[in-house]
Parts: sequence; structure tokens; C-alpha cells
Amino acid sequence: MYDMIIVGGGPAGLTAAIYGRRNMKTALVIEKSVFGGQIVNSPKVENIPGFESISGDEFGDKLLEQAMGQGAEAVLERVISIAKKENAFVVSTEEGSEYEGKTVILSTGTTHRTLGLPGEEDLIGTSISFCAVCDGDFYRDKTVVMVGGGNSAFVESALLVGIVKKLILLQDLPQFTADQKLQSQVLGSANVEPHVGTKVLAYETDSEGHLTGVTYEENGEKKTVTCDGVFLAVGLVPENEAFREYANLDNRGYFVPENVCDTKTPGVFVAGDCCQKTLRQVTTACADGAYAAIHACDYINNL
Repeated sequence: MYDMIIVGGGPAGLTAAIYGRRNMKTALVIEKSVFGGQIVNSPKVENIPGFESISGDEFGDKLLEQAMGQGAEAVLERVISIAKKENAFVVSTEEGSEYEGKTVILSTGTTHRTLGLPGEEDLIGTSISFCAVCDGDFYRDKTVVMVGGGNSAFVESALLVGIVKKLILLQDLPQFTADQKLQSQVLGSANVEPHVGTKVLAYETDSEGHLTGVTYEENGEKKTVTCDGVFLAVGLVPENEAFREYANLDNRGYFVPENVCDTKTPGVFVAGDCCQKTLRQVTTACADGAYAAIHACDYINNL
């Protein structure tokens, strides 16, 4: 029986584990894919206090190392449900494991949004990617399309411009929304071709199903560009539906916390990017994790 079972090993979940252990509570962190969360996909992060510059991957490693150094346990499994059991909860995973905890902290994060176009699922992992630091080198001296125009798109693009022969930016809004510093870094490169006010219509493939290009609409005109790969940076979506019984969701599927991190179910708390909030950053995720852990400790102490 753990004091805390934390679902999600991003900055919120790992911070919760650190704060839980500092309060002498046992903590298990269950992560479905990679510890550190979405930040691990950022090759260079410059807005985390205490680090002038650090890679997201290194920061994620430091968080995990700190949590486990404090005595937290961690497993790589996908949580599919939680169930109330008297004064405890049973957390079940896709791998068939069951874990019992006095409290549950849901820090499930978000997943990448896709365009929902025909053939997209078949191309993901081969010629459609979300992570330039992971897959950028596959496109060295080739032409790629980046779909998106916010900070995430430009962080990925800043890495790609030094690798690819040509980078085509497609933004569906009338202007790019990334920070001006990021825009200057990317748009000043000679191999970048920017387009705004566009709508991607289709992925073009050859007879064997390999990506050959992208068709999009710009100012009412349909255009097709030849490319070797596509990177998507069109937003994130939460994966909270499995926990609706225990925590309220808004119309986009984000948790609606009460009193920062509480839910409609005593003993269940929420933290991080999976929550309804105005700013999704590492710093706010860590703050959420700290609040959730302290609230969970108070709940346990009053059992």
C-alpha cells in the first residue's frame, strides 16, 4: 500500500513525488512512455529558473534522479483505470498490474494533436514526426514541412534549420504566434520558406504509400509542395477520459481542479498540463505537483 500513486512522470508528477517523499510518504510514479514528459522533446530550454540553458532530456533525467534519490519508486506502465476501495484506490495498468494507494495524483499530461487527415496514422513514425531532436537527423539535407506556428513549432524548427536543406512552415493563423526571439532565429535562415493563413488538405504518397508531399490551401489557392517529411506542432490534447468518474472535465477534456488541485473525489488530486489552466509551462507544472503532494499529505494525515 503506497501513500501516493502518481499517474504520469512529467515535471508535475516527479515534483509531487519529491514533495511526498520529503514529507515521509511512500510514492510510486507510473509513466506510460518517457519520464520527464513533453519537455524531453525540447533540445534547448532557457526559461527554467536556475538553468540558463538546459536540454529538456537532461532536465527530465535530473527530475527522475532527484525523485528516486529521495526514495520514490517508478515503473513504466500505462494506467487504464482507477477504482475506489474503502479508504484506498486500486490503480490498474494495461500490462495487468494493480497497485494500491491511499491517494492518487493524476498528472497525466497531454499528447500530440494530429490533423486527422486520411493516411496520417500510417505515416506517423515513418515520415510524420513530432520531435526534431529525435528524428531531425533522418532528414539531413532533405526538404521537410513544419505544420504549426507557435512556440513548439519554432523550437523544433530552430533545430531543423541547421539540418535540412529546406524547411517549409505552414501556419493556419494569419500570423505566427511564437515568441519574437524564436521567430527571429528561424525566419532569418535562408533555407526557411514561411506561409501563414494556410490549411493542410492532404498528404501525398506514392504507389507504395511513402510520403511525397503535402497539399494545402493558401489564400483560396490549392498548392502542393514536395517534401521528404512532415513535423506536426499543432497543439496538445489531454488523455483524461478514463478518470472522468473521479474528476470533472471541461469540454476539451482537461481536468477542472478545485482549490488548485482537488477533485470531486476525496483522495484524488490533479496536477500539471492535464488541468484546465491559462499557462502550461514547466514551472507551473512543478508548482501544481507541489500543491497536489501537500494536499495529498494532509489528506493522508487526517485518515
